[in-house]
Amino acid sequence: MKGEVSWTHEEGYVGTTSGGKRFGIYDESSPSPMEMVMYGHAACSMIDVVGGLKDRVGNLEELVVEVEAERAAESPKIFTSVNMRYIVRGDVPEKLVRRIIENSHEKLCSVGIMITRSGATLGWTLEMNP
Repeated sequence: MKGEVSWTHEEGYVGTTSGGKRFGIYDESSPSPMEMVMYGHAACSMIDVVGGLKDRVGNLEELVVEVEAERAAESPKIFTSVNMRYIVRGDVPEKLVRRIIENSHEKLCSVGIMITRSGATLGWTLEMNP
C-alpha cells in the first residue's frame, strides 16, 4: 500500500491513494482518523460476511453493521472496546452468518485483528430479519 496525506489552508487534511482516490480527513464533512479506523473495522468485517455468503449473496437483502467503540481516557487514546451489531435481512442461514462473522473476527479482518491485538475487547451480536 502506498499513498499520502497532505494539508493546506484551502483543503485541510486530504488523503490520496496510489490509485488517485482523494478523500477528506478530519473536517466538517469527514471522519477523524480514529473514526476512520472504527468504520474501517466495520466495513472490513462486512466485506467478509458478504464474500463468505458466496452463492447465497443473492438472497441477502440488506446488511448493516452498527459499531460503537470506547477509547482510553488518556493518551494514547487507543480503542479499549469495540461492539458490533450485525443486522441481516434476507433468506440466509443464521448458522452460516454466525460462522462467517466469527471467522471474520478471528482470522480474516486485518483491521479488527489489529485493534484486538492492541488490547481492545470485541463483542458482537446478530439480528436476523427474514
